[in-house]
Amino acid sequence: MFTGVIFGFLLLVLVIVMLYRVYSSNKVERENRVKVKKFLEDYEALKPSRYSYADVKRITSQFKDKLGQGGYGIVYKGKLSDEVFVAVKILNNSQGNGEEFINEVATMGTIHYVNIVCLVGFCADRFKRALIYEYLPNESLEKFIFSRAVKNYSLSWKKLQEIAIGIAKGIEYLHQGCDQRILHFDIKPHNILLDHNFNPKVSDFGLAKLCSKEQSAVSMTVVRGTMGYIAPEVLSRNFGNVSYKSDVYSFGMLLLEMVGGRKNIDVSVESTSQVYFPEWIYNHLDIGQELHSRIEEEGDVAIAKKLAIVGLSCIQWCPMDRPSMKIVVQMLEGEGDKLTMPPNPFASTVPTKTNLSKPRRVFQQELAIISELE
Repeated sequence: MFTGVIFGFLLLVLVIVMLYRVYSSNKVERENRVKVKKFLEDYEALKPSRYSYADVKRITSQFKDKLGQGGYGIVYKGKLSDEVFVAVKILNNSQGNGEEFINEVATMGTIHYVNIVCLVGFCADRFKRALIYEYLPNESLEKFIFSRAVKNYSLSWKKLQEIAIGIAKGIEYLHQGCDQRILHFDIKPHNILLDHNFNPKVSDFGLAKLCSKEQSAVSMTVVRGTMGYIAPEVLSRNFGNVSYKSDVYSFGMLLLEMVGGRKNIDVSVESTSQVYFPEWIYNHLDIGQELHSRIEEEGDVAIAKKLAIVGLSCIQWCPMDRPSMKIVVQMLEGEGDKLTMPPNPFASTVPTKTNLSKPRRVFQQELAIISELE
């Protein structure tokens, strides 16, 4: 009888252990199921999907909340669900953006990277075209580096450095992280968007081109980009071949604007000696003077100098003299005191903005005709 009691007790313990394991297993399975379900819901919400124009009107609540406007069209705030907000760009058909629309959807639909804006969906409904992106509450970098009217818009130098690194990593991913190399051709503050934590995301791929990673040069018939950020070789073959180094140049110009808190080419300035800021930066650093622009803390000087040196390295007129974006990231993440001043990009090859009345020989030549092969 005693043996039977022992056996019954052991059997009860075994049953309890088995029931506990089954319960634990079911609990883990339920938790995993919830995770998978949530992932699929998020993925479904964020993968590029096609929407009708009626969907676009519903998402934007009949275009109720306007975020901005430009030559490309108008951007509205929208909502896919209670937790998923989006920015909807209604494209202006009169601007001939059919190619830009195709570029944007074809390029961004394949990109998933932390420093690249996510394309949620698109609309191509008869003559109506729209692009739907993830919503980034802090809008563009342009607002924070050029605005002097709103004090809260200013960013610390540490944050500016983090933003610069994030942008550089995003461009490096475009150049090296995708199956095909993606050349953006329109890197500028307006096309760098900031999330709620001010993490930067590269946006607007309407001018982008794809090429193989083995391809050393890209040919084109028309100039792509925004004046002030366009690399010399994009304007004329006299300066070299168009390649991923053209994005490096644009990034360098962006960096220098972050340092100065102003546009490099300021058409509102009356004195031409004050117009071209990059040359002013180089001359100051070359003679050992510090940059005192918006310096508030002790470490700000070193960060400003590092960003300036990297920017000047990126805007060398010869594409071969510019670093790759991989090297740029290393320079930005490294110690600034180990960086050396690059050669003067304004020395002899091009006219500077301070002596436009005396253009040098190379700009007197007719621009070369650039052919484009798709």
